[in-house]
Amino acid sequence: MATTADIRNGLVILFNNDLYAVVDFQHVKPGKGPAFVRTKLKNVKTGKVIDNTFSSGHKIDVQRVERRPYQFLYSDDMGYNFMHNETFEQIPISKDLINAPQFLKEGENVEIVFHAETETPLICELPTHVVMEVTYTEPGLKGDTASSTALKPATVETGATVNVPLFIEMGEKIKVDTRDSSYVERVK
Repeated sequence: MATTADIRNGLVILFNNDLYAVVDFQHVKPGKGPAFVRTKLKNVKTGKVIDNTFSSGHKIDVQRVERRPYQFLYSDDMGYNFMHNETFEQIPISKDLINAPQFLKEGENVEIVFHAETETPLICELPTHVVMEVTYTEPGLKGDTASSTALKPATVETGATVNVPLFIEMGEKIKVDTRDSSYVERVK
């Protein structure tokens, strides 16, 4: 059993019967009273961030998680199927564990976070940026702007819709941020 002295960024702990990763922590020793550790904890499954204060010396339950490289194969009624890049083992994962399923295309490399003790998948993370081809968008008209940041909807190869600048045409490749589904840049 670890204590608050072992807290560091990235550490995964069992807190309120759920797994949380330590995002930020600060050890505080006030002039009066006992020392304490102020933390920001991120729920591994939902991504929700909470603040919590532990008294100094408080026991914490450290959990071991592993990040493993997988490749997306296909989706069916069982879920999304992935193959481990080294062992070629295949596993199905439900849609709610994937951080941006709308940008998942066949052959895409992802990282799946596993709880090491129970061997259960916790979350599937796509790369921060993915390259997508625009399959449909309305033509942008010159002078059709009220501001310098005019955007139009575009459908990408996976069927997801992304707001892009007016100069983007059908058939072009764009870089998309998977965290907030936003357009980043045009790819040559």
